[in-house]
Amino acid sequence: SPTVLKRNFGLTWGLGGFLLTPFLQKLGGEGVQRLRQRVVDEIDTTFVSHYTREVSLAEALTLEALSVYGKQATGEKYLINPSL
Repeated sequence: SPTVLKRNFGLTWGLGGFLLTPFLQKLGGEGVQRLRQRVVDEIDTTFVSHYTREVSLAEALTLEALSVYGKQATGEKYLINPSL
């Protein structure tokens, strides 16, 4: 049934939905596997990401590290790698 919105909610409001799960279900197992393989194949091109620094989980929890990456500065991205 359709979603009905009454117009008495003021100026601050939002409407959202999570559509990934239904999309993946519609795609089916074979389609999902193709998407996963695409990510694997293109991890160094299409899906590449650059980080300012890679830190261990223990290091990420120090006050010094928190003060640095907690600033959330533009162009500054930190990768927390628990295997370090």
